[in-house]
Amino acid sequence: MPPSSTRARQKPAPADAGPTLDLERYVPAFITFIANKLSNSATAFYQKQFGVNVTEWRIMSLLAIEPGIPASRICHVIGFDKGPVSRTLAGLEKRGLIAIRTDPNDGRTHSISLTARGRSTHDKVIVAAFERERRLLSCLSKDEREVLIDLLRRLHENLGAVTDSYT
Repeated sequence: MPPSSTRARQKPAPADAGPTLDLERYVPAFITFIANKLSNSATAFYQKQFGVNVTEWRIMSLLAIEPGIPASRICHVIGFDKGPVSRTLAGLEKRGLIAIRTDPNDGRTHSISLTARGRSTHDKVIVAAFERERRLLSCLSKDEREVLIDLLRRLHENLGAVTDSYT
């Protein structure tokens, strides 16, 4: 058998074999690629500098905005399934960054809040997060940033057009 470098390789499909995506214009892929690259670089940076990954940071930032919310609210806002959120919450609690308390009005739900240590970590990470955002958006004018935020908000509000039929 010939070495792998000399083996016959499959020829790529001809361009007229059927439709293909234009990855520079197909919005779902474009958004996903940007989100993946932002998340991966944020995790590497936040983990090294502050000891938290991007998922932990997303949860901590939401808890700073809405202290005392249940895990179901975190899942809804961030768009994660219960399993990963539950595991992340357990790790944050173990490290003393959040407190999870049973809701006195409903023993089936829990109230989740940042601890003083969690708030301190949040307050350090948010400075870096704002700087990363500033650098990312530095290629846009103030008006363009406002248009981008409006367009992203509208897309977010319209997600039901593609998600509701699959849930």
